[in-house]
Amino acid sequence: MLDPSVFKAYDIRGLYPTQLDEDGAYRIGRAYVEHFEPRCVAVGHDMRLSASTMVAALKEGVLDAGADVADLGLVGTEMLYHAVSELSLDGGICVTASHNPKEYTGMKIVRRGALPVGGDSGLAEIRRRAENDFGPVTRRGAARAEDVWPSFITKVLSFVDPEAIRPLRVVIDAANGMAGVMLPPVLEQLPQLDVVRCHFDPDGSFPNHEPNPLLPENREFIVSKVSEETADLGVAYDGDADRCFFVDDRGEFVPGDFVTALLAEAVLAKHPHEKVIYDVRASWAVPETIERAGGTPLASRVGHAFIKQRMRTEDAVFAGEVSAHYYFREFSQADTGVVPFLVMLEILSRNGATLSELLRPFRERFFLTGEINTPVDDVPLKLQELKERYSAEGGRISHLDGLSVEFDDWHFNVRPSNTEPLLRLNLEALSATVLVEKRDEVLALIRT
Repeated sequence: MLDPSVFKAYDIRGLYPTQLDEDGAYRIGRAYVEHFEPRCVAVGHDMRLSASTMVAALKEGVLDAGADVADLGLVGTEMLYHAVSELSLDGGICVTASHNPKEYTGMKIVRRGALPVGGDSGLAEIRRRAENDFGPVTRRGAARAEDVWPSFITKVLSFVDPEAIRPLRVVIDAANGMAGVMLPPVLEQLPQLDVVRCHFDPDGSFPNHEPNPLLPENREFIVSKVSEETADLGVAYDGDADRCFFVDDRGEFVPGDFVTALLAEAVLAKHPHEKVIYDVRASWAVPETIERAGGTPLASRVGHAFIKQRMRTEDAVFAGEVSAHYYFREFSQADTGVVPFLVMLEILSRNGATLSELLRPFRERFFLTGEINTPVDDVPLKLQELKERYSAEGGRISHLDGLSVEFDDWHFNVRPSNTEPLLRLNLEALSATVLVEKRDEVLALIRT
């Protein structure tokens, strides 16, 4: 089964087996090789219940198309990115459905250099080829096992000084995902930490909660556990562990834009006067912090494919998204969930302050709605209505990604969904009163 709808803007995701099954995985493997003509492809998988049979079929497709397979086994998605870059391979495919519920399967696909494969960079062609019949197998590739663990652990630890990290009490919620596999060998190198490990057993049935910390119901556990354990820091991971989310010492969830600001400041301390990329939804705290730290802030479209390409074009040292994707130039410009965790530990250690104290200047000045989704009948018409309304009021307009409108004391971005007739609103104001007033005003316009 290979439902065309599983091909998304940046990856492949669908219900198993009604939208995507082993036959579809085989076809994607063959189509990938036919299109990109790689000599060797890294292949890995997460802990999904269907992952073992899906990855076996995928590998057969790659081999039947004539390419070799570097089999990474059970790995987080960022480990696949690392392997493709570290081993100078021609590409890679990770069987994962990331943060989606247990019923899903999927794949994240990259080219040489760990460059993402999206709708306009090869994914549409893979879909077209996968939907058609293949010719006979003329030459089979060879498969080999590849152990990337030692080099991966060395790589992520290179972003910090392990000896500078002081004893901290940290609660980690792996959500029964890949963080429970990836973090233990890293934590072994940091024996000074007092770590409360939660849901570290990889289990694709997700018996405790879905592996998506962006949803409030999925972070209730980590928030309460941090308070219960009187911890210095809480960290929650999504399913394939390429995103980490933070909870401060007071049990408050930390928005991704505030995390981006803190990480950018730390990176710029080691790499002064460099460029840092942030997405158009972000708080004003991000560009202000980057400039104060001596860096150059650059706004970007949302989405890892755009961020990674912009990082290469600008030679940016770091990038962060509101959705908790964090990218480092020295990590192949790829998103990683382990490196931000380590950098945050170093930030807390070197500053000698609690996370809530470091965040206080942001929280006292910048007020955020978070993302608010609204179904609409006519997305282009609604965007035009918003533009006309706020340009007439003197708002500064940008179309970098959706519609961004900026006034002196508040601003917002509204973007259409890639897959549904939705508008996604992110709004910020410099006071709680203005936030509520403008949030309600913009939502009323969107919903009428």
